[in-house]
Amino acid sequence: MEVVRKDIKNLHVGVYPPSGRVRVAAPLRLEDDAVRLAVISRLGWIRRQQAEFERQDRQSEREMVTGESHFVEGRRYRLDVVERDGPAAVYLRNKTTLEMRVRPGISRAKREAVLNGWYRQRLRDQIPQLISKWEPQIGVRVAECGIKRMKTRWGTCNVDARRVWVNLELAKKPASCLELIIVHEMVHLLERGHTERFRAYMDEFLPQWRLCRDELNRSPLAHENWKY
Repeated sequence: MEVVRKDIKNLHVGVYPPSGRVRVAAPLRLEDDAVRLAVISRLGWIRRQQAEFERQDRQSEREMVTGESHFVEGRRYRLDVVERDGPAAVYLRNKTTLEMRVRPGISRAKREAVLNGWYRQRLRDQIPQLISKWEPQIGVRVAECGIKRMKTRWGTCNVDARRVWVNLELAKKPASCLELIIVHEMVHLLERGHTERFRAYMDEFLPQWRLCRDELNRSPLAHENWKY
């Protein structure tokens, strides 16, 4: 269990996938004994959340070979690796097949890089539209939005620089999950912490945000660990 002291009014307990790690955000004024009692009082809820994560589907490490499953925007596709001369490319051939065209003999690592590059471009095509949609509604301006692989977070926000980062893994999740993370990080430009005020903003701008969060946490997990 991780306990973080913050300048907040109320204690907040979070349980995060995939292993059910517990994180407690506690007010600076609250004594350690009071924090322990608060956590103990929530043990039933914590254990139910951890049990839910244990039941989640998990993907083994991908080998980048024909026949294995990969996800695109929440939909499962069968990978078809086509070896041929010419530049590498990835296509959604139909509603069931993800075709990857690569040169003969290319390594697993390079095949993964090709697929990740394709995922990255899909996010680049979607993110500007989402930011443009939400900037006037939230009343903030994002100076920059980047994409990177993160092992512990779905997104981050540098409030001072007004810079938002999203996890490359979101290209595999339903479109509603990407929008949730974009809105979540943009709301941090109004409120830095996950306070009651922050949650009130989320309720105002994206009333279904908890449903989207649950969808994100229910979707199959990759080989790495993520947190939301």
